[in-house]
Amino acid sequence: MGNLLYLIALILVIGWIFGAFVYSVGGLIHILLVLAIIAILFRVISGRRV
Repeated sequence: MGNLLYLIALILVIGWIFGAFVYSVGGLIHILLVLAIIAILFRVISGRRV
C-alpha cells in the first residue's frame, strides 16, 4: 500500500509539473499539486519507507 501511495504521488507531481509548463489548464494543476502533497504527507506521517 505504501509503494502504491508513493507511485501515485510521484505520478501526480510529474503530471502537475508537466501541466504547469506545457498546458494552461488552470484549476486542474492546483488540484494535482494538492493531491500529490496529501499523498506525500500521508506517507511521511505513516512512517513507511521504500
